Amino acid sequence: MDIEQWWPKLKPSTRQWLIDNNGDAVSAEVLEEITQAGGSPTSDAWWVGESGPSGFYLSDSAIDWIEIRANDEDE
Repeated sequence: MDIEQWWPKLKPSTRQWLIDNNGDAVSAEVLEEITQAGGSPTSDAWWVGESGPSGFYLSDSAIDWIEIRANDEDE
């Protein structure tokens, strides 16, 4: 599922966390909520970034998408 579909299903506090921590490793709790909202971090969707020892990261494109939402440039 694409970010445009699962983003509105997240709690406002989770969306705010993603905005405030844009580019940081996504916490396990936030990743679980994204998954429950329909986002699959194991898919090849454009918003999926890298996973490593420090956690899961959104792609650069997803970071840009969130920044646009944070700046109300696309709503």
